[in-house]
Amino acid sequence: MTGKGGVGKTSVAAAHALKSSKEGKKTLIVSTDMAHNLGDLFNIPIGKVEVEVADNLFALEIDPNYVMEKDFKNMMKAFGNMISSLNPENTEIKEFTMIPGMDELFSLLRIQELYNNSDYDRIIVDCTPTGETLSLLKFPEMFGNLIKTVLPMKRKAVKVAGPMVERIMKIPMPEENVFDDIELLNEKLYKLQSIMTNKEILSIRIVTTPERIVIKEAKRNFTYLHLYNYNIDAIIVNKVYPKQALEGYFSKWINLQEEGLKEIQASFSKIPVFTLMLQSKELVSEKLLLDAALQIFKDTDPAAVLFRDKIFEVKKISDGYCFILNIPFANKADMVMGQKGNELMIQIKNEKRCFTLPDVLKNKTVQSAKYTDGQLSIKFA
Repeated sequence: MTGKGGVGKTSVAAAHALKSSKEGKKTLIVSTDMAHNLGDLFNIPIGKVEVEVADNLFALEIDPNYVMEKDFKNMMKAFGNMISSLNPENTEIKEFTMIPGMDELFSLLRIQELYNNSDYDRIIVDCTPTGETLSLLKFPEMFGNLIKTVLPMKRKAVKVAGPMVERIMKIPMPEENVFDDIELLNEKLYKLQSIMTNKEILSIRIVTTPERIVIKEAKRNFTYLHLYNYNIDAIIVNKVYPKQALEGYFSKWINLQEEGLKEIQASFSKIPVFTLMLQSKELVSEKLLLDAALQIFKDTDPAAVLFRDKIFEVKKISDGYCFILNIPFANKADMVMGQKGNELMIQIKNEKRCFTLPDVLKNKTVQSAKYTDGQLSIKFA
């Protein structure tokens, strides 16, 4: 569950989870947002260990530091030692053990561990706001590729030049067990990527409101998630005002909201769209959350994958091959593309992805590209 900050992701995710648990499925709701507030919804303290918040429903607020210390302490200790050696007098640097982005990575690894080693029927994740979620979801591929490319070279370099660097620069070089941690991390990232792009078991739902600026954010979110091959199977429109609430002073909002709802239906016409009216009370009890879930889904199973989209496709054409990427709502002027050997780079604004070309396109070069009707078609020959 993702979306712009303030759209009600946590409440909608909790409603999903509660309906699932009431259907007899052992369900876990997980928060990856550092500003956790699941405990506020259920009025129960929630932390880094799963706690039962209702019959068949468990909750967890991920602490990435806990995962780091438990599974990768050698690697993080080495990072801390190397950084603190650069400025031994700075106690804050000595305490530093988390490089930028690693908290998102360890949050994902904790979810993977739960998926592999628990008996939950369903796991529902309340993600961070849009920008942080994109960082979270592109990390497995980006970091995994980096480790795969760099690790063998670094391991050899440390063996050959490590003692000299340590003596001259006074920087402690990592020991062998550090590389063991990194190899373990690489293995977990590979498995994580295969789970996260499996459209039979995982889907992402975007929560929005019928406001123009929020709808634009939802569209951008959709485009970038498709770029990284993630399946979006539903759009949930939260905080829809009943007409009686928009009388008098707020009457001008009636047309604006109607326009927003029409835009959402037209833009996401292939995908199920659900709505939740603005509630008269805060969703801070089991009953109110369950009522919200019933309003959203009625008889629909919230845990089913409701839509599967073909995001990438390679087609044989008369004079070569066509690589087709389904990325609606993108602006052609924001796209940059390049090829280096058997890698294809596509960038949309500040989001960039490098594709390793499938075997059928290897040793072929880009001849042309066009973007029409939400599809980027790239000709290879």
